[in-house]
Amino acid sequence: MKVGVFDSGIGGLSVAKAIEKALPDTEVIFVHDTPDHFPYATKTPDEIYGYVTPIFQDLVDKRCAVIVVACNTVSTTLIKRLREAFPTPMVALEPMVKPAAVLTRSGTIAVCATPTTLKSERYAWLKREFASDITVLEPDCSDWSYLIENDRMHEARIREEIEPALAQGADVIVLGCTHYHWIETEIKAIAQGRAKVLQPETAVVAQLKRVLARLP
Repeated sequence: MKVGVFDSGIGGLSVAKAIEKALPDTEVIFVHDTPDHFPYATKTPDEIYGYVTPIFQDLVDKRCAVIVVACNTVSTTLIKRLREAFPTPMVALEPMVKPAAVLTRSGTIAVCATPTTLKSERYAWLKREFASDITVLEPDCSDWSYLIENDRMHEARIREEIEPALAQGADVIVLGCTHYHWIETEIKAIAQGRAKVLQPETAVVAQLKRVLARLP
């Protein structure tokens, strides 16, 4: 059985590897967009939709049983449109606002995500539905994906956003972009003893298993 994993860039490779480890008998096909279109953080939903539709069509043509949309930006802005356009079941990633709201003891969380994700209707709904009674900080991570993609990220840039969030009382940090998984270790080191760091790979694998189990 084939499972497609899509991301705008290399970030989703961490999700693909997690799926390969959890489902060793599954053929995982990881695809990402061209560097010319990256980063998605600065693009409109309509622009992004034009970029991703041929990629998704290719995964459908390769007979992937499920497509994992390992891009929070695409999931939060376009998942409904993509599900209407393609028959293949999809597993979407989105910022883990709900579990963060459950875990926080200080009543303050920090969501690290792209500007497009933070402006999306889906993200606004997540905050209204699950975090209406807590403070949600949104550090400026607008250049993080680009820096990570080009191997230019450094600890000082990470600390520049994480330290103020910690100082404001955030005790849970949500990684709302798969590119940020590649600097999870550094973020955890900065937040050690002060905040938990959440990213969705385990939850995505669990949901993928449920979707695969329902297939005919």
